[in-house]
Amino acid sequence: MTLWRRWRNRLMLLFAVLGPGFITANVDNDSGGILTYSQAGAQYGYKLLWTMIPITLALIVVQEMCARMGVVTGKGLSDLIREEFGLRITFFVMILLVIVNFGNVMAEFSGIAGSMQLFHVSKYISVPISAFIVWILVVKGDYKSVEKVFLAASVVYIAYIFTGVLSGPNWHEALVQTVKLPGRSVWNDRNYVYMTIGIIGTTITPWMQFYLQSSIVEKGIEIRQYKHSRLDVIVGSIFTDVVAWFIIVACAATLYTHGMRNIGEASDAADAMKPLAGQYAFILFAAGLFNASLFAACILPLSTAYTVCEGLGLESGLDKGFKEARFFYSFYTLLLALGAAVVLIPNFPLIRVIIGSQVLNGVLLPVVLIFMLRLINKHELMGKYTNSRWFNVVAWLTAAIVICLSLVLMWNGIHGGS
Repeated sequence: MTLWRRWRNRLMLLFAVLGPGFITANVDNDSGGILTYSQAGAQYGYKLLWTMIPITLALIVVQEMCARMGVVTGKGLSDLIREEFGLRITFFVMILLVIVNFGNVMAEFSGIAGSMQLFHVSKYISVPISAFIVWILVVKGDYKSVEKVFLAASVVYIAYIFTGVLSGPNWHEALVQTVKLPGRSVWNDRNYVYMTIGIIGTTITPWMQFYLQSSIVEKGIEIRQYKHSRLDVIVGSIFTDVVAWFIIVACAATLYTHGMRNIGEASDAADAMKPLAGQYAFILFAAGLFNASLFAACILPLSTAYTVCEGLGLESGLDKGFKEARFFYSFYTLLLALGAAVVLIPNFPLIRVIIGSQVLNGVLLPVVLIFMLRLINKHELMGKYTNSRWFNVVAWLTAAIVICLSLVLMWNGIHGGS
């Protein structure tokens, strides 16, 4: 009985802190991420599944550092950057983050429009209604209620696992390609190289670090709960990449096998899958895309509002009323309204704007990672919770790889957009 009580207490403590890490990791599978994974499966079958292992490790390393800083300092990442490096640098980071995130918000509403059009619902109906639902949820709810909705949305990603199973893949080949590194010949294919970079590059984004740390602070997670918070990050990272693995598998088993290699939008993958894998696979993929886009449309403006308010030293948080955090809610509303409105403009060059925001993402991410590594190694800030020597080696190596990939993506975006 004593052993049972011990395990019960541990599980209760885990569920008490579960949320920030699991939610943040899953939002990474937004409409842009789903599009990238769909393209990978459609163009190269199972040959890019090996990327899932390094992606998961990189995500765990970076997210764990953010969780640790939030738990130990009780402050958000933007707040720490302002205190340690000054308002001028913080303001520069905030401007870039707002531009990048606004491009992502537009992409999410584009995903909402595309997924609902598959069910013959006009974007002029789906986008405004979705924006209103998101606004009501965040502005009228408190942190606990909003987090429960976000956790429920995270679980809906299981739809992609079912889609992968229904697509009837070659399981043996899929598993072999997951643990087998590609041969030298594939690296002569320029598109394969860029697709590899694109998959890894969708894993770690600046907004994720700011949102994770801010939500941990608002949830009130303390140092005694750190181990469980770290487990939350690990479980979230593994789950989100298992979902990504199944998206690639589903598209490899259907689109790649039948020679349908051109996927322009994530909704194209669902539409093309219908005659190949059946009605249920189509519905699950399309519903998953809608859920992912709506989920990210909640989180991205929220992350931006957290970051800007912390950087300027203003009140923020879902547990505060509108009068207490007027700028926080006003800025969130503005981002949401503009992001939805732009998608409704006829002939607006949405793709070009989104590509431009991804280029800026490549500029900002290296800066954020370097700030994080400098902050977490400050003994006066982190005490005994600074990185160990070996963790620093892994963290700096991860950061160096991600920075290089981001710079290549940035160059590709500039070159491709010219």
